[in-house]
Amino acid sequence: MDILYLLIPFSVVLVLLIVGVFGWAVNSGQLDGFENEAERILLDEDQAA
Repeated sequence: MDILYLLIPFSVVLVLLIVGVFGWAVNSGQLDGFENEAERILLDEDQAA
């Protein structure tokens, strides 16, 4: 039972850290432009340049 006093705060901190990193990635534009990357593989190398 005593281990719960340690594991619950660690899990809360871990969740907040994950949410913070995800929020940073969204705000800094890391998740933009997936449409272009999906179509890029279908283009010829001559057209892409």
